[in-house]
Amino acid sequence: MLLQGSEMVSAIEERLGPMRLTQEPIQVLLVFAKEDSQSDAFWWACERAGFRCNIARTPESAVECFLDKHHEIVIIDGRHSRYFEAEAVCRLIQATKPAEHTVIVAVVPQTPSDQEEPSCLPLLSAGFSRRFAENSSVSACYNELIQLEHGEVRAQFKLRACNSLFAALEQCQEAVEISSEDHVIQYVNPAFEKMMGYHRGELIGKHLTELPKSDRNSADLLDTINICMKKGKEWQGIYFSRKKSGDSIQQYVRITPVIGQGGKIRHFVSIKRPYSDNHRQVHKFSREEKGCAENSQSECNSLRHKDRRKESISSHGSDAPSLQNRRYSSMARIHSMTIEAPITKVINIINAAQESSPVTVAEALDRVLEILRTTELYSPQLASKEDDPHTNDLVGGLMSDGLRRLSGNEYVFSKSALHNMSQSQLPVPVPLNDVPPSIAELLNEEKLWEFNILELEAATHKRPLSYLGLKIFTDFGMCEFLNCTEATLRSWLQVIEANYHASNSYHNSTHAADVLHATAYFLRKDRVKGSLDQLDEVAALLAATVHDVDHPGRTNSFLCNAGSELAILYNDTAVLESHHAALAFQLTVRDIKCNIFKNMERTQFRTLRQAIIDMVLATEMTRHFEHVNKFVNSINKPMSAIEETSSNSEGSDCEGPASIRNSPENRLLIKRMLIKCADVANPCRPLELCIEWAGRISEEYFAQTDEEKRQGLPVVMPVFDRNTCSIPKSQISFIDYFITDMFDAWDAFASLPGLMEHLAENYKYWKNLDEMKCKSLRPLPPP
Repeated sequence: MLLQGSEMVSAIEERLGPMRLTQEPIQVLLVFAKEDSQSDAFWWACERAGFRCNIARTPESAVECFLDKHHEIVIIDGRHSRYFEAEAVCRLIQATKPAEHTVIVAVVPQTPSDQEEPSCLPLLSAGFSRRFAENSSVSACYNELIQLEHGEVRAQFKLRACNSLFAALEQCQEAVEISSEDHVIQYVNPAFEKMMGYHRGELIGKHLTELPKSDRNSADLLDTINICMKKGKEWQGIYFSRKKSGDSIQQYVRITPVIGQGGKIRHFVSIKRPYSDNHRQVHKFSREEKGCAENSQSECNSLRHKDRRKESISSHGSDAPSLQNRRYSSMARIHSMTIEAPITKVINIINAAQESSPVTVAEALDRVLEILRTTELYSPQLASKEDDPHTNDLVGGLMSDGLRRLSGNEYVFSKSALHNMSQSQLPVPVPLNDVPPSIAELLNEEKLWEFNILELEAATHKRPLSYLGLKIFTDFGMCEFLNCTEATLRSWLQVIEANYHASNSYHNSTHAADVLHATAYFLRKDRVKGSLDQLDEVAALLAATVHDVDHPGRTNSFLCNAGSELAILYNDTAVLESHHAALAFQLTVRDIKCNIFKNMERTQFRTLRQAIIDMVLATEMTRHFEHVNKFVNSINKPMSAIEETSSNSEGSDCEGPASIRNSPENRLLIKRMLIKCADVANPCRPLELCIEWAGRISEEYFAQTDEEKRQGLPVVMPVFDRNTCSIPKSQISFIDYFITDMFDAWDAFASLPGLMEHLAENYKYWKNLDEMKCKSLRPLPPP
């Protein structure tokens, strides 16, 4: 077999979308003779990662446990040979059948800095997958486990899936042939051997041109097939093949290019079955071949889209054996099962519609399919950069992860309070009843949308989050829900606020407090309150509080371009949002004095934790349009239709809208929309607050551009140059592109007329400044 393991993973990766590759949760076996800080660290790391963990103390018990559980990861202590030989334990496990797809890790001692790193070859020879240098940090062990999950373990799952797929191919009654991109045969199944009269040993490794060809295929047909293959298009139709005996056999053939690594064609899969002359669809296939020949210059637009479910049934005539009919009926049922993703079903419907469509319609549907197969389904197409540079730069900076171009300059985070401030160094939190009168007076207004967070910032000496958080959390019964004391809650707020960077002009604890205020305001709206339960409310308030913790004042694109440690850790994907969520829980659980979750029941905590993480990740802008469009299509439109129907009929059922809002899926969309709107609500604040926040975010972007130029990094948002930028234009672009549609949808749901009035007023303000050719926050004074 020419396909190696890594090649096979790449070859089928695109084909495994509907197939479940992972077992939940992953199981880990720790083989440690004695309990110590290293084994404890791996145990707690498994707990944090949500993995199931077993511990074995002897080689015998390790093998017994492994045979019982079939762990995906085995970690063997190789530091102390006086208890057992790690290599021997590894060989024992490798000798078992379930170990074929298991990742085995050796824990080895740290190498002193003055000694040379020992070779890993003996460990690899013994059967280990990798080694882990002794490190009793829970975070280090957690990172190791997560990297294993997304690396070796996932690869093993894919290889396991390959075995299942090839087992299916071996039993498949259709003839299957897989060739390389260069048309060298790499696999044929038994049905192919039987149909063509060859043994696979006679075929594998041979180029397709080396095999005898039937002379019954027209030159036009062969040209059409070649054009489709070169264009990466699927071809299907009637084809004559020559058997080993020399006889020609008429077949219905489907040839599918398989896109692999680098986006290139890596393999061709041909599926063949005998074709009868009395087949009822012979005229349709003749039309296909003719159509393909006519359209070969336009990428064979109309030849490749056929409904797979229909083929499995209709390609066999009524005179076929009943066993065959039953088999194809079964295939049709399999194709209609729920393993198909919704987008796949949509594509199949369009494919079926193309069968009876005129050429012009079929070509139009081709273009529709090309759009549907892209990954950017929810992102609008922008005008050219020359037409609207502000919008292009803003979108490029907020909705991409940078140019993936690393330089010699490494951007490093400021060390958070997790590293440089102990709990004892933080100011002693003030109980709510002891809040200074000047601050208490401001907090009395917090239920109003016009609440001035900047006045609270000044009164609290840039510590508004702790005070506002305590007030809002008390109003929402946070302590009662979490079963924690007010002192614990106060300590938690202090720790979280200490990890916001006061030096940031925008992403500081005042922004967090502002988002928390907006979140609480939205949660008090009747329709929102009627849609969410108390756990949802608590999750939303906690997510708002931590959603930008330890923000460095730079965008994700900047961090990716600078090759920051976090960008590498999170694979350039939702870097900051992943960091905010992870750090929030690290800060919470590291000290019992501020662990607000310590008394929660485990299942409820995991539900709350997932809700918080989901909401924090929803603030990442790359999926902005996806979240907004899902909210509009799943909530706004169905509710509007029901309400419209209800208004036109007497005694209508008012439970319809509530049932839409209260489904788990739609509650998730509501929470995401809520925190997204709270996070960028500045344009909907009173004008003076809107202006101040616009100045702060602009200053942060200016500072980023300055640093990009100093470090020689790609400038993500060139229009945010402090010497040339028009702040009014940037605000207009932001409102037009991100804010208006989102708040229209949120207002339609939550009823926020006051916010929409502020938004209209603020937009008019920026428009007037722009028309005056003013680039600053306020009109220039008259000369």
